[in-house]
Amino acid sequence: MCGRFALTVDPANLQDAFPEFTFPGQLAPRFNIAPTQPALVIPNDGTCRADFFVWGLIPSWAKDPSIGARMINARAETLAEKPSFRAAYRYRRCLILADGFYEWQAQVGSKVKIPNYIRLKSGRPFAFAGLWEDWHAPDGSQVKSATIITTQPNELIARLHNRMPVILPPDTYARWLEPAPRQPADLQGLLAPYPAEAMSAYPVSTLVNSPANDRPECIAPAE
Repeated sequence: MCGRFALTVDPANLQDAFPEFTFPGQLAPRFNIAPTQPALVIPNDGTCRADFFVWGLIPSWAKDPSIGARMINARAETLAEKPSFRAAYRYRRCLILADGFYEWQAQVGSKVKIPNYIRLKSGRPFAFAGLWEDWHAPDGSQVKSATIITTQPNELIARLHNRMPVILPPDTYARWLEPAPRQPADLQGLLAPYPAEAMSAYPVSTLVNSPANDRPECIAPAE
C-alpha cells in the first residue's frame, strides 16, 4: 500500500526531470500528500500537460464521490478484473509525480509502527503508474481523480511492507501514456517492482502520521 507521498522539488528541477511535459505555474512543495488531497498527475489525454487530480479514484459510475477515499491504491495483479479499474486500465492511464513516499514498519511486541521515507538514491523525482477518471456530479460539476498502482515489494521495501507503488522508468512513460486503448497484456510487464539498489529508506518522525503536518520535518531522518 502507498498511503502517503511527497513532491518537494522546485519547479525547475521537476521540469528538468520531465522535460517533455508542461506543468502548472504554481507548484508548492508538498511533504505529506494524503488521500483525497490534490496530487500532480499527467493523464494520457494527449496533451502532455500535468494537472492536479484528487488522490482516490472515483469511478464514472459512482453515485457518491466519497468512494475515492477507499480507492487510493489499485493492485497491479487484478486491474483487468476489478470493475472499478478495468476500464481505466485500458483507456485512462497516468503518471503521478513524487520524489518520495512513506511506509510504516511494524515493531515486534509493539502496536507502534515506525514511518519510513523512501526515495531514489539519486534524489530525483519519479512517476508512479496510475489510473485516472473524470467523474460527473449530478449538478454538472466534474472531479478528476487518480489512484496509484501497487505491486509486490522489492528487497528493500519487503522489510517494511508487503506492497509497494509501481515506479515507472522514464523510457516507459510514452508507452504508458499512449492515448489509444491498450490491452492488459501490452502493459502488465511494466508493473514490476523498481530495483531495490536504486532506492533508499530511513525512519522519520511520526509527524507524518497526521495529514495536518505538511512541512520539511516530515522527511527529516528521525533522531
